Amino acid sequence: MTESERLTAIEAIRQAKARYWRGVDLGDRDLVCSVLAEDCALDFRGCCVDPQSGVDHLPAMNQILRGREKWTSDGMSRLGIVSVHQGHQSEIEITGAHSATGIWAFTDRMFFAAGSEFTRLTGYGHYHESYVREASGWKIRTARITRIRVEVA
Repeated sequence: MTESERLTAIEAIRQAKARYWRGVDLGDRDLVCSVLAEDCALDFRGCCVDPQSGVDHLPAMNQILRGREKWTSDGMSRLGIVSVHQGHQSEIEITGAHSATGIWAFTDRMFFAAGSEFTRLTGYGHYHESYVREASGWKIRTARITRIRVEVA
């Protein structure tokens, strides 16, 4: 792979991740599914656990989503949550002509409906991912979230 091809692949992966977060926040199933590999495995277990206190603020999220067809657009809204994700620095390594890995620093804010245990959760952490290049472009194959801090108000 030439340097130009490598940089083009990295940018395509960045664009896919941006579409993923936008799709999650807007509840746009088609957009999210457009960037997931058919055989994806998204591991959300412990994604809302504060590592300082050990408290899991959203145990309903503790699941592994296996396969693009399992994605639902109402996951957050069904729980009365509005989410806002912001992706920051990315470390993307192209590991082959059709494979890559990445770590993304991110912040997410979840706003909860009136009457919930808390009104806002702000999390800081990293997405650890792998990617595959399919005929239609780069897709997210695996994802796992780790947290540095989780704050609720």
